Amino acid sequence: MGRIKGKDTGPELFVRKELFAKGFRFRVNDKRYPGTPDIVLPKYNTVVFVHGCFWHGHPNCKRAKLPDTNTEFWAAKIAKNIARDHKNIEDLRALGWQVVVVWDCELRNAAVRRNRIEALAEEIKGGPSARPRPAQP
Repeated sequence: MGRIKGKDTGPELFVRKELFAKGFRFRVNDKRYPGTPDIVLPKYNTVVFVHGCFWHGHPNCKRAKLPDTNTEFWAAKIAKNIARDHKNIEDLRALGWQVVVVWDCELRNAAVRRNRIEALAEEIKGGPSARPRPAQP
């Protein structure tokens, strides 16, 4: 468990690299916002979370299957993570931020990964343009 990284994970680094290559500029793991978003794009009024399917309980994903041992512990832990994620997303939306979640499984296959990054870029560009900029904490 000690080797599980909370930030700068492979999927997170990949998304950051791709967004930077597309001309997006952002902050990383900004603690001023609820949930310490993985990527904060103030210009676009958007935050991005890159979630691991197991740790964040991705619905209908084979990677989110609970282990066969100590199932009660893992079910409770994942349920707490999901509840915390929902609260952080609600808090960010209440502050006026657009929230985008990218799942680890969306970045595994090269073809799916390319489509997801293109869709992410469109979500970032298209979503917040009509919204006023949120107050900085």
